[in-house]
Amino acid sequence: MSNAPCTACRRARLALLYLTAVGLILLLAGTARAAEEWKTDFSKRSVGDGEILSGGPPKDGIPPIDEPEFISIEAARDMLRPEEPVIALIIDGKARAYPLRVMIWHEIVNDEFNGLPVAVTFCPLCNAAIVFDRRFDGRLLDFGTTGKLRHSDLIMYDRQTESWWQQFTGEAIVGELTGGKLSSLPAQIVGFADFSRAWPYADVLSQRTGFNRDYGNNPYVGYDDIERSPFAFVGQPDERLPPMERVLAVRGAAGTLLFPFNRLGDDAVLNEQHGDLPVVVLAHRQVKSALDGEYIPTSRAIPAAVAFDRRVDDRELTFKLDDDELIDEQTGSQWNVFGQAVDGPLEGAQLRQVDAGVHFAFAWLAFDPKAVIYAAE
Repeated sequence: MSNAPCTACRRARLALLYLTAVGLILLLAGTARAAEEWKTDFSKRSVGDGEILSGGPPKDGIPPIDEPEFISIEAARDMLRPEEPVIALIIDGKARAYPLRVMIWHEIVNDEFNGLPVAVTFCPLCNAAIVFDRRFDGRLLDFGTTGKLRHSDLIMYDRQTESWWQQFTGEAIVGELTGGKLSSLPAQIVGFADFSRAWPYADVLSQRTGFNRDYGNNPYVGYDDIERSPFAFVGQPDERLPPMERVLAVRGAAGTLLFPFNRLGDDAVLNEQHGDLPVVVLAHRQVKSALDGEYIPTSRAIPAAVAFDRRVDDRELTFKLDDDELIDEQTGSQWNVFGQAVDGPLEGAQLRQVDAGVHFAFAWLAFDPKAVIYAAE
């Protein structure tokens, strides 16, 4: 018997829940709208007025976290399920996790980790998790949310000059610092169990944020349905892919190569060549979608995709799965999802991450229309 009516009912219900959540956000934000003021130099800009839209909430209506608190891996086990998504940030051999159950309500965390000031950001509308160095042109910046969107992507502002910054590109697009660009840092979304296995003594962002939010619940229920349309997107999305298809973006001298999830198929490990860059794409581990069900820990599972340069000391490696363990065929060394050799002759070696994260196709192709889309042979 066909399940089409049930599927249609589910999609309608998810759409209703999503619109209700957005409505509540706008209602809560409405009282602060009148108090919104800007010190931004609007005479300086690199984009047109028509490209920037209101997302609903006012300035800092989605409040960033400025004084983050952290807990141990052991304490985090009481908060997070094994496949629950976290943003993993690794700097000079130390790691920190930022759960999406918290990030989805705040979008920005102004932090300092391992001596480096960072802004950890997540735009739910583009599924874009990006980490930036908060230093720019000799200044230390901290960031808030403007409540504005461009190509459906979060526009941040720095509190020092109130210039507006595009989260997807890290570029200042309005204000005194227009034309400037923040440096981004490698990060990846992984399941909590994979993170805790690799980094048992790491810190995890706590739910003690100073705000009363329903952490764990998803205010964007059903948003990543492949048949949805992006919110507040002007124009026609690139027709090469469904707008809400997730893509892993690999950058190299040859430009950007996008690996759509629906073309990964059963190939959980891909050994590919992107121009002169030998790359391995890993998609053999699972993570819960933060933009599917009402409750993130019980949402559907999706691949936790990441890509690395597969060379170690100029030696090119080829990877495969052996009983669900990732090994290289040249030495038989065992590797984890962070590109670390954890056993065998190459133990201690570290692969270089070369992807720019997993995003929705409509967003990546709007900001980088020349990107090439991977086609499996």
